[in-house]
Amino acid sequence: MTKLLDAFVGSLVADALAMPGHWYYDRQALRRDYGWLSEYTEPRNPHPDSILWRSHYKPNSEEADILHDQAKYWGQRGIHYHQFLKAGESTVNLKLAVELYLLISRSGVYDTQAWLERYIELMRTPGWHGDTYVEEYHRGFFERLANGKSPEKCGIRDEHIGGLSQVPALVSALAPDFNTVEIVKQHVALTHRHSNVLRAAGCLTRLILAVEAGSSLRDAIMREAGDWISTRKVSSMLLRPDTEIIGSVYSPACYIDQSFPAALYLAFKYHDDFSAGIIANAMVGGDNCHRGVVVGALLGVANSIEPKWFEGLKAKAVLSACGGGIR
Repeated sequence: MTKLLDAFVGSLVADALAMPGHWYYDRQALRRDYGWLSEYTEPRNPHPDSILWRSHYKPNSEEADILHDQAKYWGQRGIHYHQFLKAGESTVNLKLAVELYLLISRSGVYDTQAWLERYIELMRTPGWHGDTYVEEYHRGFFERLANGKSPEKCGIRDEHIGGLSQVPALVSALAPDFNTVEIVKQHVALTHRHSNVLRAAGCLTRLILAVEAGSSLRDAIMREAGDWISTRKVSSMLLRPDTEIIGSVYSPACYIDQSFPAALYLAFKYHDDFSAGIIANAMVGGDNCHRGVVVGALLGVANSIEPKWFEGLKAKAVLSACGGGIR
C-alpha cells in the first residue's frame, strides 16, 4: 500500500476498534463491559451512557427517512448506537468514507455531484448500513433536501469531529497536488458548514501530506497544528495518564474545539506506535470513533500498520473486492 492509503486504512482500523466503546464517558463502565480494547469486538446492550432514549428524529417525508427499521430503537434506554455491527465493522461515517474512496478510484477524479448522488442513494437504502444512530448532520441534510433545497446547500453548521470522517479517504484517493486542501474543505462543507470543522479538515490534510512527503509526525504537528495545540504544553503532559489528559485537559466529547486537539495530543504522544495509539484512543472513550479517524490516519501514515489489524477488518473485503488497493 502507499503511505496515503495507510492513512485511510489507519482511520478505518481505529474506528472499528473503538466502535464498541463509542460514546462511553464512564471509563470504569467501558473497562467493565469490554476489558481492554486491543482487538475487534462486537458491541452489546445495554450501553450505560447511551442518550438514544432522549433523541428524536421524525422525518418530514419519506425522502428524509434515513433511519428505516432502526427508528423503533430511538427513545429507548440502554441502546448501543452500533448494536447490530459485527466485530471489525465500520460505523456509518466510515462506510461512507469507503464509498467515497471507491468512487474516486473508479473515476479518477473527485466529482461533487457524483458524490452527492451516491451519498443520497446510500442513506436512503434500507439496510445499507447497520447503525442505529446517525449523526445530526445526516438528519439535517436530509430534512433540508426533503424541503426542496439543492443537495449542494443542504449542509448544516455542525461543529463535531465526525465531519473529518471522510478526510483520510479523500486525501488517499486524490493525487497530491496544490489543490488537495481546497478540495477537502469543499467536500467537508457539503455537510459541515462550520468554520472550525473546515479549519481542522485543512489541518488534517496538511498533516497527512507532510508526513507522506517525509516529515516526522511530531515535526509536522509542531509546524502545521500550532493554532490547535501547544507542543510545548503537550510535551509536558506525556507522562500523565491518557484518561487524565482526555478528561481534564481536553474533553472526550465530540465538539471540534476539544476533540481535534485531543486527537492531535494522542497522535503526538504515540507518534511511533500505531497500535498503542489507537488502543489508547479507544480506551479514553467519548467520541473515540471519530477522534480515532484522526489518530488512526496520522499514525497510519507515519508508521507501518501491523498485519493483525487487517484480519477481521470488514472494510478490507469491500476495498479488496472493488480493487481499492488494500492488501
